Order: sequence, then structure tokens, then C-alpha cells
Amino acid sequence: MKKSLIVLLITFFSILSFSLIFINPFGPTIIPISPMLENIIHGYVNLNIDLWKNPDEAIARIVSGEAKFAVLPITTAANLYTKGVDIKLVGIHEWKVFYLVSNQEFKDLSSLKGKVVYSAHGRGQTVDVLLRYLLVLAGLEPDKDVQFAYAPPQEVVALFKAGKVEFAALPEPFVSMCLTSGGKIVLDFQEEWNKISGSANGIPIAGLFVIGDIAHYKNLIEDVEKTFENSINWSNENLDKALEITSKYLTIPTPILKESMKRTEFRYVPVSKCKNDVEMFLKKMNELYSEGLPKIPDDGFYLK
Repeated sequence: MKKSLIVLLITFFSILSFSLIFINPFGPTIIPISPMLENIIHGYVNLNIDLWKNPDEAIARIVSGEAKFAVLPITTAANLYTKGVDIKLVGIHEWKVFYLVSNQEFKDLSSLKGKVVYSAHGRGQTVDVLLRYLLVLAGLEPDKDVQFAYAPPQEVVALFKAGKVEFAALPEPFVSMCLTSGGKIVLDFQEEWNKISGSANGIPIAGLFVIGDIAHYKNLIEDVEKTFENSINWSNENLDKALEITSKYLTIPTPILKESMKRTEFRYVPVSKCKNDVEMFLKKMNELYSEGLPKIPDDGFYLK
């Protein structure tokens, strides 16, 4: 009996001290995990939080088995899963971030005919695929009626401020940066997606994933999930403090970040309550741009 108690205590304290690698994007997505970075939100397991700066870096740490938990864009994780990586969706926390900004008159999507729309990075990212889909629904042919150009988001903002870009499809906080130079939001991609899909939640942009064998980690996953959810709630309720923490990592001015949060939604929804939204989104991404999402994940992609 005494020996069993000792073993139990050793196991318990081992769990408390066991450190797991939790990777999160470097950028405004630091805001919802800011209390985790400062140990304001505690769980029963130590999390070693690392920030990744590009998807290739995140993928390398996942494939190597180094990271146990990861915050990733949905399409990135879906592609990893269909390529054989053991990764499962725990829940979605980012629902709203994409807008079309302009310094020109805009009535509806027909206003884009003959124009060039700039977007961040390259073809196939979420806002690029959504805009192409919306153009088709409006009777316009992407790459013919409307041209596309791609550049790093900071460069798009600089070109916009210099008057060299008329239309830009961007995520926050780059939208807020454009607004400081007289730009205005002319299209809310979340609203358009909700009209098309009937989704009540919005666009399932990014979420929490667990990597590797989970058979013996149910309680651990639940604890990390609860810590993550509490962190998001705390940052929403204590935004100024969350931004103060975030400013230690980012060079983006705090007033810009605060303004951008008016149009950004971090709200945790467990997979049990958002699976349909994710499935519908991935099916549409596959239909619209199969090069970017060649295969739709099966049911094993979702944590049970």
C-alpha cells in the first residue's frame, strides 16, 4: 500500500514538472497566448512555448516529433494529416481577421473588374481562395477580369500607403495599418463566407492541434485545452494587459494592435462544436484550389 502511494506521488509530480513543447505563430496570434507566456494562466503541466515565424519551421518541429501541441492554420494542419502526420484538431480559436481595403470607390465586387488586387504572400492562402470564389459567384473570371499580385504583408501596406495599390486583401493588423493612410474597408470576408456557408461561427482560420499518439494523454490534452481556452478568455477580458505583454515580442505599435482587435475574433470552440464548420470549409478550399489542399482529411483528423 505504501509502495503504491509512493509510485502514485512520483507519477503525479512527474506530470507536474513534465515540460511539453507548444508552438504558436509569431505575430498578432501572440495576443491570445500572452498570459501563458507570462505564466498568468497556469495548468497542471509545464508548457515550453516556442514561437514559429514561418510554416516550414512549424512543420519541421511537428514532423520531427519535437512539438506535442501546435497552433496552426487549418489548411496547413489538414495537409500534414493527409500526408501521414499524426495530428488532430482539438479546437478552433481564430474566426475573424480578413478584409478587403481600398482607397477607391467600391460598390460591389463588380468594381474590381479591370483592377489588380494585392494579397499577402502567395496564391492559395485563405483570403486569396475566398476572393477568387466570390469573384466567380459575381460573374467575374479571376486572372482575366481581375488580376492578382502577391507580396509580404508589410510591403503591401507600404505600397498601399504610397498610393501604388488600390485594392488589398489582407488580415489584421495590416488592415488597420492601411486605414491610417485614408484606406477603408470595403468587404468583410467573414460576412461573405457566412452568407455562402450558413456558418454561425465564421471562417475557421486557425486552431489548437495535438501531435502523436494520444491514447495515454487524454487528461493531458484536456488540461492543455483548458489552459489555452482560459488564456484566450483572459486576453479578451484584459486586452490592454495582453497587448502590453505582446508588445515585448512584436514591433507593431500597440495602438495599431488594439485597433485591429476590433475586427479580429479569438474565441475558443472545441472540435465537438465546430467540426461541421471545419469540414465545410476544407471541402470548399479543396473544391476551389485543389493545388493548395489536394485531399480532404478523413474523420481521424478530429479529436474524439
